[in-house]
Amino acid sequence: MTELHAVTGAFGYSGKYIAQRLLAAGHEVITLTNSVNRVNPFGGRVKASPFHFDDWQKMAETLRGVKVLYNTYWVRFNHEMFQHETAVNNTLAL
Repeated sequence: MTELHAVTGAFGYSGKYIAQRLLAAGHEVITLTNSVNRVNPFGGRVKASPFHFDDWQKMAETLRGVKVLYNTYWVRFNHEMFQHETAVNNTLAL
């Protein structure tokens, strides 16, 4: 049975491998990403949507019908514009 799964960052390192396995298993996959304009390594088989951390209704609409969410969203180091605390708060929003 085909299920809809969401992978955060499916165009990045870890998320790419999760998405590959899900597609191989016959699932439909979407991704939430900060890089919606990045080249889609899945040739369009994975629909990309932006994160909507500031709009819970949009986030809920994007995730409607998703059976499983795989969260690879994180930050490796604090940056001037993006801190670990921000990543934690955004993860809680998911």
